[in-house]
Amino acid sequence: MKRKKYYITTAIVYTSKKPHIGNTYEAVLADSIARFKRLLGYDVFFLTGTDEHGQKIQQVARENGITPKQHVDKVAGQIKDIWDMMNTSYDKFIRTTDGYHEKAVQNIFKSLYNKGDIYKGKYKGLYCTPCESFFTETQLVEGKCPDCKREVQKTEEEAYFFKLGKYQDKLIKYIEDNPGFIQPESRKNEMMNNFLKKGLQDLCVSRTSFDWGVPVTFDGGHVIYVWIDALSNYITALGFDPEGECGELYNNNWPADVHLIGKDILRFHTIYWPIMLMALELPLPRQVFGHPWLLVGSDKMSKSKGNVLYADDLVKHFGVDAVRYYVLHEMPFAQDGTITYELLISRINSDLSNILGNLVNRTLAMINKYFDGIIIKGREGQPVDEELKSMAMSTVENTAEKMEKLKVSEAMDEIWNLLRRSNKYIDETMPWILGRDGSKKDRLAAVLYNLAEVIRIASVLLGPFMPETAAKIQQQINTKDVGWDSIQDFGKIREGTKVGEASPLFVRIDEKKKMDEIGNAEKSSAENKKGNKKIKETGSFENITIDDFAKIDLRVAKVLEAEKIEGTDKLIKFKLKLGDEVRQVVSGIAKYYKPDELKGMDVILVANLKPVKLKGVESQGMILTASGKKDLVLLTTDKDTDSGNKVS
Repeated sequence: MKRKKYYITTAIVYTSKKPHIGNTYEAVLADSIARFKRLLGYDVFFLTGTDEHGQKIQQVARENGITPKQHVDKVAGQIKDIWDMMNTSYDKFIRTTDGYHEKAVQNIFKSLYNKGDIYKGKYKGLYCTPCESFFTETQLVEGKCPDCKREVQKTEEEAYFFKLGKYQDKLIKYIEDNPGFIQPESRKNEMMNNFLKKGLQDLCVSRTSFDWGVPVTFDGGHVIYVWIDALSNYITALGFDPEGECGELYNNNWPADVHLIGKDILRFHTIYWPIMLMALELPLPRQVFGHPWLLVGSDKMSKSKGNVLYADDLVKHFGVDAVRYYVLHEMPFAQDGTITYELLISRINSDLSNILGNLVNRTLAMINKYFDGIIIKGREGQPVDEELKSMAMSTVENTAEKMEKLKVSEAMDEIWNLLRRSNKYIDETMPWILGRDGSKKDRLAAVLYNLAEVIRIASVLLGPFMPETAAKIQQQINTKDVGWDSIQDFGKIREGTKVGEASPLFVRIDEKKKMDEIGNAEKSSAENKKGNKKIKETGSFENITIDDFAKIDLRVAKVLEAEKIEGTDKLIKFKLKLGDEVRQVVSGIAKYYKPDELKGMDVILVANLKPVKLKGVESQGMILTASGKKDLVLLTTDKDTDSGNKVS
């Protein structure tokens, strides 16, 4: 039977600079929803990516003395690395500089022009470069951009315009007929009252004052304005092109089930994008969800305020799942959330260490102590048991209900309420007292069975939010019954299962020590950046000693097998012969090499690199590459040599 599809997207990230934790939150939020849908049995397609054109990027690249393409390649790489580090299970990562996307955008623009929905005119108005947006005098707030509060510039240029007003009434009716289209409800009211019902001006959709964009094919000098370019990614990623065959991916997935975006770009996704789709005679997405912002304390993150937090720094100090837990749990459905180091530490100590970690640790320790690690069902039937089992089953149902409404924080509350109740169950049943009385062994077995089963059920529910932690729990209790069907009834953990040793999931953090550690790390980072700036200014690199180089173990390795990792555009999994050893290594070269042409090749491997997981696949080293004139090339040897030989 064909599985029901679910297509979820994030907004594509603008590649002007490295994303902060607020930007990263959106990818983690989308990932938790995608993973939960997969758990329910849906055929999920999760799209994310980068927005890489525009005047701001051209300016930033010029300031750094590089081309716009060099700049976006660097930042897009950073974004992809962060998404991978945060364990996001996207199915496709689109870049708006991808050739297929640019071609489709040109055809979309031409199609709208041929229909008469785009026409040529002249623009005179106020432009905000950071937001890539035009405004009228009346839309400004204290003379500045209403979105980012920065200065705007007077702009006059020849441009093409899109007839928004032509579809205004049709869109209003659609929104009124589909109350779930814009969520939360407050966002819908904002769009209707502040924009649609006040009347729409035609939208400027081309620029001539810069050239870093998708060219208009029939009018040299014009590039397609960022919002037609960027918004189209949701269909071009699926293979849509008005002048070609759309293909199975598009036909199976469009319309999207939900566009997950920040509330600051709601207007573009609930007015401009639906009208574009109407003009193209395509179905509209089922829902646009404008999530709130993640603030630092009470302030929006800003480099000028010095309050920007980055995901990689947080992960370095606290681990991936702790950061995932915090951003997902601390962001309400409709109001802004807040993050500080101190709040994160507090949540780790209270929720992750005390409630979750303590429950798993105590339960496993008692099963090992009293039953040599074997799970036994024992005698049941006491009211306190039935209450716990009933709550476990209602937690499954309530969590699914909350996730259906995208109330992720509330879904996680359901799970933690069950964990708290389980800790209370331990206090009520006092297994340590039961363990002293041989006649109560049957009762003790039942108590520990109930706890193990609750932990199993909770681990399945936790998987979408904290995948690594869920896997660790399931490994410790030694269960493979982790599908959705396995948590529809209580009692599926198998009697006779031998659990593993209790190992702490989260260790309590000494706040003062951790804050001192973070402070020292930030100071060191600032000093390094200052040093790097000097290196850049002199055009040289910092010298290293022969001892520094000797720490890197470079070896010749022969490719035994190579295969593309399913669900990725970039990654190839290698089996490499390294002397008498066979290593598994993952490399992001799928765009430049076909797996079949790699077999038998000698490559250069960094053999003593700490193993990492990429898209869930372990990589035990790094294959060296170099930038070619147009692509990436593998470093190899010019003569035959034995695998495992040292490179020096």
